[in-house]
Amino acid sequence: MSGQPRQGYYIDGVRIPAVTTIIGNCKIGGIEPLLSWANRMGQEGKNHRDEANKAADAGTAAHDMIEAYIRGMEFDPEPYTYETLDTAKPCFAGFCKWADQSQLHLVQSEASLVSNQYRYGGTMDALAMGDDLILGDWKTASGVYPDNLIQLAAYKQLWEENNPDRPITGGIYLLRISKQRDPGDPVTFVHHYWEHLDVAWNAFVHMRELYDLQKRIKGLC
Repeated sequence: MSGQPRQGYYIDGVRIPAVTTIIGNCKIGGIEPLLSWANRMGQEGKNHRDEANKAADAGTAAHDMIEAYIRGMEFDPEPYTYETLDTAKPCFAGFCKWADQSQLHLVQSEASLVSNQYRYGGTMDALAMGDDLILGDWKTASGVYPDNLIQLAAYKQLWEENNPDRPITGGIYLLRISKQRDPGDPVTFVHHYWEHLDVAWNAFVHMRELYDLQKRIKGLC
């Protein structure tokens, strides 16, 4: 659940795309899961746009809670409604349990970087130190999807390109925190680990090339 500078990412004054923009441009995974979810919302008498906005707000609130926790700062609840905060709090509690159990030392969070080689930017959630430096991310979602792995691979490249003397030697971690469908439902957190994500990085390189090709094709229309 990584953020992005409001002003975007730039190299020599030229705006470059974000990791999430490049991946979203390819619409990996297709639209079927979204259509199925929207259909279920309609059967339950809910507006899928309203529910999507609520979910996004709760995810952002949980992310802000986690960020404040990492930085040792006080969380500001002012931008959020009581309903949003009630939805986000169990996710945050799940993160705190994982942080206590894993005993990882977070050394940096919300690192915004750009790749001069591949010309893209991104903001990763956290870097942590166990025996080795690791790349970490967290999602408030019902599952782990291919674009999550591609995103993490792109972040690894960003870090190592900008910090060649501090490579990611401890692998890549993703903490998935489930959302409650109803108040009182238990919240689970699942810890995923990959030693490397070479195939995901290869996919991102092709996505980056496709992003530029599609811009050129649009210029021909």
